[in-house]
Amino acid sequence: MLLSRRNNLFDDFFNDPFFTDAYFNKQSLMKTDIEDGGDHYVIDMELPGFQKEMVKAELKDGYLTILAENNSENNSDEEKNYIRRERYHSSLKRSFYVGTKIRQEDIKASFENGILKLMLPKEAPKEIEENRYIPIE
Repeated sequence: MLLSRRNNLFDDFFNDPFFTDAYFNKQSLMKTDIEDGGDHYVIDMELPGFQKEMVKAELKDGYLTILAENNSENNSDEEKNYIRRERYHSSLKRSFYVGTKIRQEDIKASFENGILKLMLPKEAPKEIEENRYIPIE
């Protein structure tokens, strides 16, 4: 009779791909704090190992999507004689529903020391209605 090396029922459960360290580590790379600033929200997102040029924020159909792509391959090192060289490409993406009335101009973003900071209003700014006169003939 073959016996499993696992002695605990929970070992099988937590070895499921959903519960692997790789899954949790990937999710933990975009740790996010959302602060209520009164009339606006402040989103602080950790993006360790990323630079400002690698991060994009998009507002589409009411969703604010943050995309961070890192390709650590560096072509300027071609003249070096490497014995072993390990590089990776990572892409992280996270979305938040912010509503369809928020405009791109209403969101302020900054990136410093691996932290992406986004400030967005709770409500869309009210548009000032212009008087439009009907021409009388």
